[in-house]
Amino acid sequence: MGQTPRGLAILGSTGSIGTSALDVVDRLGGLFRVIALAAGSNTALLASQIGKYRPALVSVRAKKDADRIRGLGKGWRMRVVHGPQGAVEVARAEGADTVLSAITGIAGLEPTLEAVRAGRRVALANKESMVVGGGLLKREAARSGARIIPVDSEHSGVFQCLGRDRRHVRRVILTASGGPFFRTPLKDMDRKTLEETLRHPRWIMGRKVTVDSATLMNKGLELIEARWLFDLEPARLGVLIHPQSAVHALVEMADGSVLAQLGATDMRLPIQYALTWPARRDTALPGLDLAETGRLEFYEVDERRYPLFALARRALAAGGSLPVALNAANEVAVAAFLEKRVLFPGLRAVVAGVVEAHRPRPADTLAEIHDIDREARREARRLVPQR
Repeated sequence: MGQTPRGLAILGSTGSIGTSALDVVDRLGGLFRVIALAAGSNTALLASQIGKYRPALVSVRAKKDADRIRGLGKGWRMRVVHGPQGAVEVARAEGADTVLSAITGIAGLEPTLEAVRAGRRVALANKESMVVGGGLLKREAARSGARIIPVDSEHSGVFQCLGRDRRHVRRVILTASGGPFFRTPLKDMDRKTLEETLRHPRWIMGRKVTVDSATLMNKGLELIEARWLFDLEPARLGVLIHPQSAVHALVEMADGSVLAQLGATDMRLPIQYALTWPARRDTALPGLDLAETGRLEFYEVDERRYPLFALARRALAAGGSLPVALNAANEVAVAAFLEKRVLFPGLRAVVAGVVEAHRPRPADTLAEIHDIDREARREARRLVPQR
């Protein structure tokens, strides 16, 4: 008899991670059955996903989109919900033992938290959830027995290197491609345009995370995420620029040995590992050709080039509520940049302004996190020039 398919719910099914995950599901040949999907406003893509996978539950951001999906889905046997609570329902969907969390930003926190509380395996691609609510998520996972498996390629690399024995780890180093401006003269950085910022040299990602890669804020957020995922103090976490993006993570052990995880620059690899762990299955994808890669280079991070990374390190060291404020300010700043309401230097100006104005306080509950987030967003919007 064949193996019973495992139930899968996807938070963020129409984004780059969500669509890659569905490709992984197809390649795994019946190992997973899609139980529920949550998406934003891309109803055309969502409709095609529904037609192919026939989930029992679907959520979209707005009521009008929910009505549209119902209208398109005559004969589809599914329930359609919407809004933040709709995403929560998808996270807790009956029959889904695995939840892929890939909603961008703090909007992914509450559904991720509910998946953890329900004791699911959570394949975590939403770094912001762990950045703003790492302590809360870890406490709830300990209570429910949920397992949080990282999907970000760097954290997946660390996870694979660490295995089950984490007692002898001296230091964890995440790698960064350096983004499109790694070799740009410092004097030219302030003149970079949105179009140039979105031309990532290695990865095809959503617009927000592509901007974060150009500023290296993504790596700052990933350090905060790693602090919670792997229970490591800030002093034991570092970043190196690695333009080839072949080495995703380095783990230095107490005896000086350094373990590395290498792989092709394809997000389907860490997605599949998170879904199938502890098993490894053939992906039928091209592997990493080291001879073709040629050299492997590593550089220290120049915080003059990446001032937002320096702010993120400050938040990592401070802990508490500052990472929440940092993340909120960055989301507002990036949204304004994508709408061309601030120039490239304005990203740092907005985030730095919020960090400087922030009053530290507890961020231990969902209510406290949302209060801090709202306050930081108000301050960030005040710093964004009005049209």
